[in-house]
Amino acid sequence: MSEAEKIVVDFIESWNRLDYDSIYAAMSEDIFYHNIPMEPCNGIAEVKALFGGGAFDFDEAQWDVHAIATNGDVVLTERTDRFKMAGQWIAIRVMGTFEIENGKIANWRDYFDLAEFQGEMARVLGGSAP
Repeated sequence: MSEAEKIVVDFIESWNRLDYDSIYAAMSEDIFYHNIPMEPCNGIAEVKALFGGGAFDFDEAQWDVHAIATNGDVVLTERTDRFKMAGQWIAIRVMGTFEIENGKIANWRDYFDLAEFQGEMARVLGGSAP
């Protein structure tokens, strides 16, 4: 396993523990994070505001990696991201791209179906989802 791949695998394990200190420590201060098709975050402060703003208020997480590919400092993942909230699990299929610079995640883009996410949120929380 390359160093870049290990950084991403460790990052995913941090999500599985919901260890936000470890999650933030894996990112560069000037990280570009784009949870496509949502608005991107520029810098760790914006990422922390997003994750701490209630949109990521999960009781548990389980990211299952189905495939991972590495080309130098770029790591691609095919995953199912599961989050437990309100006593129920939601699941979203995700393709992720991580670019590593100086041992940190400098660019992170996740691609997923917004309608699938909204449907899962509505199923668990009732009504309309964000």
